[in-house]
Order: sequence, then C-alpha cells, then structure tokens
Amino acid sequence: MYETYGERVKFVLVYVREAHPNDDGRPAARPNVREEIDIADAKTYEQKEEYGALCVRKLDIHFTTVIDGLDAKVEENYAALPDRMYLVDKQGTIAYKSEPGPHGFLPEQLEEAIKKELSL
Repeated sequence: MYETYGERVKFVLVYVREAHPNDDGRPAARPNVREEIDIADAKTYEQKEEYGALCVRKLDIHFTTVIDGLDAKVEENYAALPDRMYLVDKQGTIAYKSEPGPHGFLPEQLEEAIKKELSL
C-alpha cells in the first residue's frame, strides 16, 4: 500500500513495544525464534529506539517510524497492542480503525478506507 498510495497518504509505523520479549515468563514466540530475535522489554528509551530500528530492518519498512515513549501513551490511547491499523483523515479524525491483530490485521480493509478517503 505504501508503494501504491505513499505519494498521497502519509504512512507511519508507531513502534510501541516488543510483542514477545524474552523476559515475560512465557516461552519465546516462534516468529522471534525463527527470526533470531532475543530481546527483553526495553528499560530505556534508547534501548526502545534500538528495538524499533531492529523492527524496521527485519520487516524491511520504508516509511516513517516513530517510537512510543516508555510511558506507553500511544499504546494506551490507541489500544495499539498487539497491532492495529488506523487511517486518520485530513481533518485529524480517525476514518478507519482495525480490530486488534493479528486476526484483525486486514490490510484490504485499510486499503478500502484509503480509497474512500481519496475518493477512488
């Protein structure tokens, strides 16, 4: 979608936190094991920035990425975990909000909302 709409829509990834830290008492998630990601919850903002950069590299993301603070205000205000997609219109109003992921992560629904906002 970024390649298709990136000149007309600003895409932003907000890295809120590691979904599968190695210090949460649960067995390591298979995707993390497969990707050789073995990290604990960030203790400092700098560490969180490093994790966000790792996410961008691993997922080959080519658009703006910002990092939620250690206070997790973005995660809290947008119910962003485990993942969620939003489309904000030109007036700053939420035009689309996905259900929580991974099952609610349906890119085709976001694309339809983008088309509607762009009147395509």
